[in-house]
Amino acid sequence: MLESYSRAWTEIDYDAIAHNVEEVRKLVKKTKIMGIVKANAYGLGDVACAKALQKCGVDYFGVSSVDEALNLRNAGIQDNILILGYTPSMHFHYLHEQNIVQSLISIEYARELNAYAKENNVKIRCHCKVDTGMCRTGIVYQEQDKHIEDIYEEYHMENLCVEGIFSHFPVSDCLDENCRSFTTKQIQLFDEVVDLLKSQGIDPGIRHLQNSYGILNYPELEYEYCRPGLLYMGVTSDDQIPIQTNPDFIPIMSMYANVSLVKWIYPGQSVSYGRHFVAEKPTKVATMSIGYADGLPRLLSNQGFEVLVHGQRCKLIGNLCMDQCMIDVTDVDDVKEGDVVCIVGHQGNEVVTVDQISRTAKTINNETLTSISSRVPRLKVRS
Repeated sequence: MLESYSRAWTEIDYDAIAHNVEEVRKLVKKTKIMGIVKANAYGLGDVACAKALQKCGVDYFGVSSVDEALNLRNAGIQDNILILGYTPSMHFHYLHEQNIVQSLISIEYARELNAYAKENNVKIRCHCKVDTGMCRTGIVYQEQDKHIEDIYEEYHMENLCVEGIFSHFPVSDCLDENCRSFTTKQIQLFDEVVDLLKSQGIDPGIRHLQNSYGILNYPELEYEYCRPGLLYMGVTSDDQIPIQTNPDFIPIMSMYANVSLVKWIYPGQSVSYGRHFVAEKPTKVATMSIGYADGLPRLLSNQGFEVLVHGQRCKLIGNLCMDQCMIDVTDVDDVKEGDVVCIVGHQGNEVVTVDQISRTAKTINNETLTSISSRVPRLKVRS
């Protein structure tokens, strides 16, 4: 991949992360931040984001897998790293060799990990994952099914150092009565587990429960850590979802492509695969050098999605192709090869947000950002 501000590229304002972290801190007060940098920091560069977060005093990072943890270690990041997902047994050795913290996704998994650690005469750092309602991973502790003895067992395993406990919210982004009741019950269950551990003389370690929407809608929880991901990047999953707070975030990512060709087509001529756009009048068409292989969703095709050329809004026409797509630039003067098209970000007095891509493609920003292809360079924003 060429590190070039040409063809198709993103620009990342890593300096804006400090502002966004401060906005999170205004909400959670003394609660510390575990920076979630899984999936290459949602596609925006795990190492670069982690280093920017370090400058803000963030000392704990969350990743999905052991290879993501190793990528941070190989980049010189020696702070605490928690693997939130599954590590296969063949990679257990990295946990103690690289001082990585593993989440315990089930009691059976904890037993397997403990047996490995005992056989190799090592101690492995862990966090206990409690399933209070997500029904994904963790020891189940829900109203109708409470496996507290399994949680006790994890804390008593001889070769595991269980240093923390956490759970996860599935509907902290929703403020209707049913969702708020569900989330409140999760908080109660999580606190109940912590209290039961303490009653047995067990130190639960650091507690963390709030994901990004947990921070926005339940900022008053006073656990040791919270887990923002998209928030320090200046966006939420969907900017149309109402939230309880009013932070002033700065989106850190913009996306651009070049115009590769400009031509006129005439009534009856069609554009792209499927011939879904047929010109009804003389139309000036610009081809831009980005497509679905770069991460622009094909679902944007023929949905009226607009990009910016010379600061003017231009509709995408016809089906997106793998490496290219076409836009109507009839009303824009002097468009030529090499001109910069803004797909996400500011140009002139106009702005296109990543939310507009996600909403048109009927998805969330998490997916849109993580879908940006590896062939699209993540470059520092130009001053």
